[in-house]
Amino acid sequence: MFSHVMIGSNDIERSKRFYDAVLGVLGAGEPFRNTAAAGHERLFYRHEGNTFAITQPLNGEQASCANGGTIGFKCNSPEQVREFHDVAVAHGGKSCEEPPGLRDGSLGAMHLAYVRDPDGNKLCALYRVK
Repeated sequence: MFSHVMIGSNDIERSKRFYDAVLGVLGAGEPFRNTAAAGHERLFYRHEGNTFAITQPLNGEQASCANGGTIGFKCNSPEQVREFHDVAVAHGGKSCEEPPGLRDGSLGAMHLAYVRDPDGNKLCALYRVK
């Protein structure tokens, strides 16, 4: 359904340091860096057929996070959920919601962790119990 997810950043180098570490937990490598004709920088992380991108806002205004929005990343184990969270916090992210761990709800049992990146975007690490 999706071709990519793109978020804005007010500090592209800070975002690169954060996402290099956090997405590295999931196996993503170095991003493709692009400088658009207008001069703004963009980073494209490609992994397992998916693209996650970060851009300086095209309109020159400050980037802002979506109120109520969350970007979810699929993990391969409960341990990877915890590592995603801990690496995010160690690289300038902030833990939010409940502590990382098992949740049992209407969608079944899942291991979840929620963090906000340095620009305030809400991220979720998720592993579905089989």
